[in-house]
Amino acid sequence: MAEILEITMIILFGASWPMNVIKSVKTKSAKGKSLLFLLLILVGYVAGIASKFVNPVYMAQFATKWYVLFFYFLNFFMVLTDTLLYFRNKALDKKRELANENVA
Repeated sequence: MAEILEITMIILFGASWPMNVIKSVKTKSAKGKSLLFLLLILVGYVAGIASKFVNPVYMAQFATKWYVLFFYFLNFFMVLTDTLLYFRNKALDKKRELANENVA
């Protein structure tokens, strides 16, 4: 039961990241995004992934329980993508601000 609840949490929590990535791509702006928040989430996923690798019970059952780790990695890469987009969008925001200053 605990495993089902963990998978449910990971899937539901991770469902928001594709929407965040799409928003970041479409808006081309970092406004409203928090780099600290994104980094904390990344560290949290690293801790969750590491916890699986150091858990001997999980590793003994890895052949049949690999999908749990799959969702951790999937979510991690979605957040990583959003973090990289943050830096791109931050640069685009700065470029727009400089262009607006030169026009005025």
